[in-house]
Amino acid sequence: MRALICGISGQDGAYLASLLLSKGYEVWGTSRDAQVASFSNLARLEILDKIQVLSMAPNDFRSVLTALNLSDPDELYYLAGQSSVGLSFEQPTETFESIALGALNLLEAIRFRDQPVKFYHASSSECFGDVGKQPADESTPFHPRSPYAIAKASAHWMVANYREAYGLFACNGILFNHESPLRPTRFVTRKITTAAIRIARGSHEKLHLGRLDIVRDWGWAPEYVEAMWLMLQQKKPDDFIIATGKAHSLTEFVSTAFKFVGLNWCDHVISDPLLFRTTDLVWSQGNSMKANSILGWQSRVDMAEVVSLLIEADQSQI
Repeated sequence: MRALICGISGQDGAYLASLLLSKGYEVWGTSRDAQVASFSNLARLEILDKIQVLSMAPNDFRSVLTALNLSDPDELYYLAGQSSVGLSFEQPTETFESIALGALNLLEAIRFRDQPVKFYHASSSECFGDVGKQPADESTPFHPRSPYAIAKASAHWMVANYREAYGLFACNGILFNHESPLRPTRFVTRKITTAAIRIARGSHEKLHLGRLDIVRDWGWAPEYVEAMWLMLQQKKPDDFIIATGKAHSLTEFVSTAFKFVGLNWCDHVISDPLLFRTTDLVWSQGNSMKANSILGWQSRVDMAEVVSLLIEADQSQI
């Protein structure tokens, strides 16, 4: 089996590449400029020399078609695109093009080549908006509240349309928050754990965060990429929510992180109104019963263990 991972340099792309290699796949991966990309996550997992990399710009159809012709994949995973909700407010056009136009170009390229390819698209829990303290399932209506979420929702419905209109094997994985040491430190979870470690080691800094009352469903990224693969092993394509089903506030996450390093978070954390988003989601929680029953997938790592694993990894890196 041959797989092409678009966005292989990111957290999910690297873990997915490692998983597929362990299953005997020939793995290809794309970056906008593979000649200069560092692929540091692949190097960190010690798999860079096992991957064939090539350049691809998702918003350029010719580039996409060339990448598919070169790699000729059996499975195609689209994980690329601007990945920060906060940054999407500053770069809405780039966000939409890299996510929605990229997905459209890949779907069109698959249809144009008329070769059997199974397609996975990384949809997002952000598409739901606020779910009102109710775990979202696959029938929950979308109410996107950021340029990032709008782009993901658009791509999601294009995938569903191409599946229905053209018979493509195309799946949406609606993943809720999933973390790992491969997350960049601009993401709030790594921002918290790395700051907690520095402060425990003597730094006098204060950790500035936005709203602390927001609630999220946090899981462990290496588990979530297994669900991506499982979706493409089914007889019929479908969409699945991947989540722990458990909701925790950011205050709980912060408290747990500082407790692991022997500190009281209240002495070191500031909720800074300048970091509040105008349309931040208050509550985000998923119901993955469909994935449990059809894919046989279930999360095993809870929020406290996620924090523990991040702290352990960051302590060895900082």
